[in-house]
Amino acid sequence: MPRKWWTLLAVCTGVFMLLLDITIVNVALPDIQHAFKASLSDLQWVIDAYALSLAALLLTAGSIADLAGRRLVFAVGIVVFTVGSTLCGLAGDATFLSLSRALQGIGGAIMFATSLALLADAFEPRERGTAFGVFGAVTGIAVAVGPVIGGAITSGLSWRWIFFVNVPIGILALVVTLVRVRESRAPVARRPDWLGFVTFTGALTALVFGLIRSHPDGWGSKTVVGSLVTAGLLLGVFLVVETRSRAPMLDLGLLRVPTFNGGLIAAFAISASIFSLLTYIVLYLQGVLGYSAIQTGLRLLPLTLAIFVTAGIAGRLSSRVPVRWLIGPGFALVAVALLLMRGLSAGDSWTYLLPGMILAGAGVGLVNTPLASTAVGVVEPARAGMASGINSTLRQVGIATGVATLGSVLASRVHSSVLGHLSTGPLAAHAHSLASAVGDGRAAQAVRSTPAPLRGVVGHAARAGFVEGLATIILIAAIVAALAAFAAVALIRRRDFVGAETGKTPALDAAAA
Repeated sequence: MPRKWWTLLAVCTGVFMLLLDITIVNVALPDIQHAFKASLSDLQWVIDAYALSLAALLLTAGSIADLAGRRLVFAVGIVVFTVGSTLCGLAGDATFLSLSRALQGIGGAIMFATSLALLADAFEPRERGTAFGVFGAVTGIAVAVGPVIGGAITSGLSWRWIFFVNVPIGILALVVTLVRVRESRAPVARRPDWLGFVTFTGALTALVFGLIRSHPDGWGSKTVVGSLVTAGLLLGVFLVVETRSRAPMLDLGLLRVPTFNGGLIAAFAISASIFSLLTYIVLYLQGVLGYSAIQTGLRLLPLTLAIFVTAGIAGRLSSRVPVRWLIGPGFALVAVALLLMRGLSAGDSWTYLLPGMILAGAGVGLVNTPLASTAVGVVEPARAGMASGINSTLRQVGIATGVATLGSVLASRVHSSVLGHLSTGPLAAHAHSLASAVGDGRAAQAVRSTPAPLRGVVGHAARAGFVEGLATIILIAAIVAALAAFAAVALIRRRDFVGAETGKTPALDAAAA
């Protein structure tokens, strides 16, 4: 088999793993919570540690690869990701798991940042469309099948095997990379912007830490206020650094292009709304309705299939319809879908969510594919890598901040709702402690600690409280999607695309999504 196809195999295998681990973990969260007696904050960190390190290192990893060699750096990424996966499977507590997830994210960022450059070097220009098309299909499949695979492994074996399964796959990808992939470097490479990397990482970490601690510590606590102030100061320093750097990781000049800003808002919003919300829909399906991990994964399949099908339609429409009239209406569909789901009550079955999930999936499909062309289409080819990397970074920032914010709001709303249900009954004396336990994600423990005759009362209050909290964060996600719809229509303009004056805008690169 020609070397180029081995390169495609290695790249697709590595990226399939890292994207699969974005969604595969969600359905295992209740089992992880049970195994470690973890709080909701612990679960938030399991998701956010991965997203944070992926977002922080994505742009810097590309610069390192251009200097040191893309094959070498990609191989290092595989090793780091595989070691991180092994440590995740061996984790003995939630903190160790979160740290191992961060290591996974570092490896994932290295692989993702290097993947397109490896393909571009291996394939002639006329063949790159085919290679990128296969790459885009693999990324779509990884996202679509993640919940089902995660559910099957968790239910059939253990949640630990959703990480252990990466080990043989990682070894295979590493061998193919070292033996069959050609080394390449950028003709003119930029040195990594280390000061920008440190300040950006610090700002994002402080922001997420403050958001996650807002429920247990309170918004006015020194921890939360100090974290948020630190995040703001570090972000300011980052912007100053980027304006003075000879080779910035973020070219602030791009922010003067309205379409580029519209793409960044869309990238952030799609992750901060529906994708962040999925974490808590999984907790509802398993923790409240009692479904197993595989049953939960199958119930999420209509959403992911709708994304997959609609993305193909959007890809064909992108050459005929202005992208803002795909991205804007796509977000509008997501907002409407979430409002449909918001009417959920404590007595409803999961099927109440089904129409909303299908409609939301259709909306996401309309957004994802044209968003890829928006990310790279407003810059000349020499800066396409940076533009795509920034867009991908904002997706991960959206996940990190969305999971943190929605989780904290959910916990607070559940606490107040459960307190309201129990404060006037036979459990009034214990209402505060029970509400705190339920709001912190320990509903089962709260029920078990209650005398048997009153467990039904606590169980009903916990279910009703979670549904009320879920309705609140669904509304927040819907507002984010609606605002993104307006921003996309207002900011994304055809004339901002490179080549628009000749009517030849850059071809859609689905792999940049």
